[in-house]
Amino acid sequence: MLSQKVTHFWRKFRVSVGSVKLKMRSSVCVIALLVLVLPGVQTFMPVGSGNTHVTITGKAVMKKIHEVCEAVAESEGRPFKPSGSSAEELLRACLGTDTGQVSGAKFHEALNQIYMQNGLVDRDYASSNPHHFSSEAFKEGHSLISQGVASVKASIRKDNLQAARETLGRVLHTLQDFYSHTNWVELGNKNIYINLIKPDLTIDNVADVDTPTCSDCASGTCSNPLLPSILKERKLTSGYMGLFSPSKPKGKCSHGGNADLSSTQNPRGGISKDERHAHNAVLHDTAVALATEATLELLEDIRGAVGNKNYLRMMGIARTAVLCFVIDTTGSMSDDIAEAKRVAYQIIDTKKGTKDEPSEYILVPFNDPSFGPLIRTTNPDTMKTEISKLDAKGGDDEPEMCLSGLQLALTGAPASSHIYVFTDATAKDMHLERTVIALIRSTKSTVSFFMTKKTRSTRSLSAQGRSGFQVYYNLALASGGQAIEVTKANLPSATEIILDTSTSALVTILQRARNLGRVENFPFFLDGSLSNITAYLTGNNLKFTLHSPSGVSQPHSTSNGPLASIHTVGNLQRLDFSNSNETGLWRISMESTEAYTIKVTGQSAITLIYNFVEEFGGPHPGFAIIDGRPQKGLPAKLLMTITGQKGAEALKLQQVALVEVSNANVANGTIKELGDGNFLVTVNQAPEEEFVVMIKGEDKTTSSYFQRQTTTQMSLSKVTVKAVVGTAMVPGKDFIVSFTVTTNGTGGKFVISAKNDKDFPLTYDTRLTVNPGGNASGTVTIKPPASTASGTDVTLTVLAEGPGADDSNYAVLRMSVLAEVTDFTPPKCLIVDASAVCPSDCSQSNWNMSVNITDGGGSGTEHISTQKGSGTLSYETVVDGGITVVMGYYNASCCSPHVIVAAVDKEGNVGKCTYSVQRSGGVSLSLSLPLWACLLVSALSILRA
Repeated sequence: MLSQKVTHFWRKFRVSVGSVKLKMRSSVCVIALLVLVLPGVQTFMPVGSGNTHVTITGKAVMKKIHEVCEAVAESEGRPFKPSGSSAEELLRACLGTDTGQVSGAKFHEALNQIYMQNGLVDRDYASSNPHHFSSEAFKEGHSLISQGVASVKASIRKDNLQAARETLGRVLHTLQDFYSHTNWVELGNKNIYINLIKPDLTIDNVADVDTPTCSDCASGTCSNPLLPSILKERKLTSGYMGLFSPSKPKGKCSHGGNADLSSTQNPRGGISKDERHAHNAVLHDTAVALATEATLELLEDIRGAVGNKNYLRMMGIARTAVLCFVIDTTGSMSDDIAEAKRVAYQIIDTKKGTKDEPSEYILVPFNDPSFGPLIRTTNPDTMKTEISKLDAKGGDDEPEMCLSGLQLALTGAPASSHIYVFTDATAKDMHLERTVIALIRSTKSTVSFFMTKKTRSTRSLSAQGRSGFQVYYNLALASGGQAIEVTKANLPSATEIILDTSTSALVTILQRARNLGRVENFPFFLDGSLSNITAYLTGNNLKFTLHSPSGVSQPHSTSNGPLASIHTVGNLQRLDFSNSNETGLWRISMESTEAYTIKVTGQSAITLIYNFVEEFGGPHPGFAIIDGRPQKGLPAKLLMTITGQKGAEALKLQQVALVEVSNANVANGTIKELGDGNFLVTVNQAPEEEFVVMIKGEDKTTSSYFQRQTTTQMSLSKVTVKAVVGTAMVPGKDFIVSFTVTTNGTGGKFVISAKNDKDFPLTYDTRLTVNPGGNASGTVTIKPPASTASGTDVTLTVLAEGPGADDSNYAVLRMSVLAEVTDFTPPKCLIVDASAVCPSDCSQSNWNMSVNITDGGGSGTEHISTQKGSGTLSYETVVDGGITVVMGYYNASCCSPHVIVAAVDKEGNVGKCTYSVQRSGGVSLSLSLPLWACLLVSALSILRA
């Protein structure tokens, strides 16, 4: 029974609400759910019709997101009513504000990261039995799931969301393959195998290597070839997979299918349920249902471990804007830092509480010889505090560690971020240029530089010392950003671009660059969904004319004309189109002969998400994202998603093309529709020079044509670099990454360069000999310090440069660090007191519940929260008989009758109390354990006392 101290606590908090109470002592029901999180992504086949890993994952993910969004809305006291079924309408309802544009880009990007990593398991680990639960590798497969789940939780806790998603995708593949590749379904099981997602439990009753499991099936289409003895004894087995050899232990089941050589050996056939056929339709359908249920169970555990809002952020439910500053803090930067502070404060203060509010704030200072740390927060007040601490000190305008700071920002910020760099000095670490360009291409982020010089008030940077700053121009051009030259006095006028671009739903309509200017027309469509349309022209002595669809024109010399307001600062001209809202085909006619760039942006929910991909074969063929540059000599393939406010069904894609940035060459692609706004685009002859992706189509909701363009420049290469990482690093232990360099061009000595954003020590050979048309392998050994925290995200970039530096390529890998986990037992949550019934008129009454929470495994309870319910939860920690007890008290309106209290320990294990109060005349409660079990536990506890 409870001690006097604990009893006194409950007496202090007990509130009568006029409803009947059900007294529940400490020995009643322990409702502790440990559902270790394993994601559910694709199912069994990576692509194709019917049930796929993508369809199973999509169904589970959307169902869970809807449930979590509804719970968040309830806790905030606001309605949750999506206006339609599209992802964008769900996103708008989930974010819960009524101003600004909403883009589903991050949501789709997040899901694509999960899907793609899931599919890559079939390419990178085709012959690994544990990754597929093949050949009775149950213990090893269980271990992969346990380690992967722990890594996902640790990554989310450290806010490394992309690493979490990628690990989640790989783990989900293994989890879902269990139901297709084993005989769990054939044994008659209708529920998921909970032991799989509980690392403290074992996989029971597995057939040993000498036990025959299948009978011969000459046709290969027997509905259930398992031996009667296996079915009777309920032995667990899985099919043996022979990709390279037909051999298998005597009497064992095969996986089956043409790729499985073992399926031709007695016993022939197989037990795989990857695809639906006449002979296995019921088994396949059951496997799909169980894989979906297991996916939901694991997603729910992740949600419990990290909380509702972090779970939604991990799934990409967030505003698209991210404010990321990389700031030089040397002594000459006082004015620049003051301006960065002013702009940051203005963005935070004016956009707080709107859909334009940044979802994340990132700050990276750099100096000489130091750079970092990266400061990342979702709290605008925290960002204000951190940026207020910046102080210019030391040095002057000597070369600084600018690229090191930028590298840190590119790996720490979400993909497709806008990053703003403030500096008045050249880069000391210019050797990182290729690494930074690789990261820009990998993350699709946009980098803009604000370059000042305190001694150059009358001369532009291009006239004096531009060679030292050229790397900044190169990086801005590669990313689609701006390289803005201004004096320190004029810097406040230039930072308007930050206010423009640190906004949600930002899209690029047109972007071009010319090294040698010439008379040229640049047409572009403005559609009815666009707002806040702005054009940026950078260069010296720019001369141009703006033309509207109705024939109205405005020359550059007219600063405030009928079409736009033109503002000039340094080498930047900013055109605000708010003077005209005309839709249709516009033109910018350029007359300048010097170098310039053109960029037209706006806000719109209509956008595209894309990846260059390559097909892979094997037993489960699919598509894999190309880490580096696409291969020269082959058709370029893109997987693309288009999305709009009313979903993809309101849009008609008409053209996809690869457009050279520096000239007018356009390579059109062949479009194959895959459904739900997804397309496979094939460009048979991609441009030779740097190019971007452009799409054109029709918005049915506004009956207007739209045009969108990517900003990140890409090019082709005859070199490929591939690397695979499947497990987490352990603090203090060497971690080896294998990579392969292939060339279909010139062979010889390749220069290898490897960099990581955490500056961990690396060991690798800097030279690799690759024969023409051949490949060679190498390794990089990473040495994470023993003090590295679990969940730390490390980005490794491996570059290979061919002889004469004529060609190069790269691979970018994200890896997590995970300390050894020894505590797998969740906290125990015990309901000790709860209201049984509420009045039928819920608006005038409250109900309450009291719980005791104790740590189950020794790591300590770290976080307690209400996962569902709009009431208030208060708690107090006491030590009772040497045991630490967290005593919680929940009080809510009777109009909010359901509650889930989640307790999470320091290893991410989750325990829950679930309760529902009934209104008068109904069943009194809904608990996770049957009443007889609760009473039995209570009786045993009383006897022990």
